[in-house]
Amino acid sequence: MNYFGRIFFNFIGASIRWIFGTIWRTLSNKDKFTFDEYLYGPKKNANYYDEMGHQFNNKIIGGIFFFVLIIIIQKIF
Repeated sequence: MNYFGRIFFNFIGASIRWIFGTIWRTLSNKDKFTFDEYLYGPKKNANYYDEMGHQFNNKIIGGIFFFVLIIIIQKIF
């Protein structure tokens, strides 16, 4: 589970956050973050807890996405 929690869910969650964040920031004319900032946290911040928070959010979003995907697949088949 450690592999899925640290790699898989973090990457999936960061991808989802990056897609929605890019769309939202484009529509609101704000500066966009890079994918690495969504994955690892902001580069300009020396706060270690901010990095942990980003990865935690990514894992939660990735887990929810994976759970919903499994439910959808079960409903189809």
